[in-house]
Amino acid sequence: MPFTSARRARRRGPRKFTTRDLAVIGVLLGIPVLLDLILVWGPTLASIGLSFTSWDGIGDLRWVGVDNYRILFTDYPPFWPAARNNLLWLAVLGFVATPFGLLLAVLLDRGVRFSRFYQSTLYMPVVLSLAIVGFIAQLVFSRDQGVLNAILGNSDDPVDWLGDPDLNIWVVLLAAAWRHTGYVMILYLAGLKSVDSSLKEAAALDGANERQTFFRVVLPTLRPVNVIVGVITVIEALRAFDIVYAINHGRNGLELLSVLVTDNIIGEASRIGFGSAIAVVLLTVSLGFIVTYLVQELRGEKKR
Repeated sequence: MPFTSARRARRRGPRKFTTRDLAVIGVLLGIPVLLDLILVWGPTLASIGLSFTSWDGIGDLRWVGVDNYRILFTDYPPFWPAARNNLLWLAVLGFVATPFGLLLAVLLDRGVRFSRFYQSTLYMPVVLSLAIVGFIAQLVFSRDQGVLNAILGNSDDPVDWLGDPDLNIWVVLLAAAWRHTGYVMILYLAGLKSVDSSLKEAAALDGANERQTFFRVVLPTLRPVNVIVGVITVIEALRAFDIVYAINHGRNGLELLSVLVTDNIIGEASRIGFGSAIAVVLLTVSLGFIVTYLVQELRGEKKR
């Protein structure tokens, strides 16, 4: 009987798709691809093309070549402070918030008491938009009515946490890292829950302590999560906009490339071509970090 069933399976061969199957597959794949082309790649290619023009959104397009980029790099004072702040944003999220989120995930994975309460509390900032986080930062760090100055008793000589350009970027980064830490914690916690416990037991039998087990056994198995966290961190750092715009419209020490794009495209200047050039620079930097990171991760995966 099993032999007869095997002969029938070989005789039938691979199942052919009907016209209805092909239509369903075409719709399910075609609509997302079409939306991606229209909403993502269409504006991206349009921005690249507009970056070589001078256009105010109303008049005629005028081709200017690389003049927008030349002015951007040599004669536009806000650009380099904004680029520095974006890189600083990336460094803080990547080297401070992300490791701290991993540490919290490891501690919670050990089953400490009230772990569910800690998870909910630490994840709560993630459900808030960065604009809301910016408003919360204003309530806490405001010069005259802020909670922090009230606690410190600086009523006579209050610290201008958000107005001082030497301080405000660090205050805003603290608020952004507060939100990012919870996001990273949840991702790593999910990854740690999926680690095979037999690997830890085998490492313990071989004489490895907890630190050696984590770095030599557990962390390598989290490589897929590392890729996701790395890409998300780069995207979060380079697309940051809401929080600084909610505080002071991205000025006085809080300049970011995303704010410069908005100010030039929809601001009073209406320099769409120039704003598109800034957007292209931001896109190039983002792709550079993400592609480099992914290539390194894939090479590490092949060596294993």
